[in-house]
Amino acid sequence: MKNTFSGKIVWVTGASSGIGEALVNAFAKQDSKIILTARREEELIRVKKESGLTDENSLILPLDLYQTENLPQSIEKIKAKFGNIDIAICNAGIAQRFSVMESTMEINRQIMELNFFSVIALAKSVLPEMLKRKAGRIVVISSVNGKISLAGSSIYAASKHALQGFFDALRAEVYRDNIGVTLVCPGYVKTNVSINAVTAQGGTHGKMDKGQQHGISPEKCANGILKAIAKGKNEFYIGGPEMLALTFKRLFPQLFLNVANWVSPKKK
Repeated sequence: MKNTFSGKIVWVTGASSGIGEALVNAFAKQDSKIILTARREEELIRVKKESGLTDENSLILPLDLYQTENLPQSIEKIKAKFGNIDIAICNAGIAQRFSVMESTMEINRQIMELNFFSVIALAKSVLPEMLKRKAGRIVVISSVNGKISLAGSSIYAASKHALQGFFDALRAEVYRDNIGVTLVCPGYVKTNVSINAVTAQGGTHGKMDKGQQHGISPEKCANGILKAIAKGKNEFYIGGPEMLALTFKRLFPQLFLNVANWVSPKKK
């Protein structure tokens, strides 16, 4: 896969940590030109420096994806710097740590706004130029929760299921225009996703769950994603033993539900 992405212009959202940061590092090693986006500009500058990127082959583009009305301005900045976008990676998102009855509609909408609506807004913002050039790929970082819903993951899983439905349809619409859509469904990855997860009160969970503690590294996840993009995969799954749940659910759906119900946390 050496130099597969040399000179490619890659936009990574959620680039300040976790999978996003690992993707920046992986593409930098491939001599790609990278747009780094997240809310925290100082962290983007750190990632740029640590990945060995320069002012010539990168663009720091701070953006709060809750404010999708700023996307057209961001697209113009990218055009002015690089001219086009070859690969757009929609990685920003937030997890939850609460039950259905604990949640408010405000929190539910907050998660859907970032995990779903901001993603489709970003995809729609990069599509016009891709359609003109008849080239490009949109990569969406979903989750194994886009296929499986468990207790405590209601609105997060719903947002990931929604991504699956939307981007399956988009893939079919742009197939003849030579534009690819890759949905990535990771299992447990050792990032701060559980630490930053939102609680029912709107605060942060503040601790790393066991799943993330024992998850694969962001670097392993990122390298797998690059290989999936290079192969033009429509969907890509990566993780540890937890990924067996996908096969288990498909082959033994009722038994899977029984087990899922049994291991669900008891109400306090």
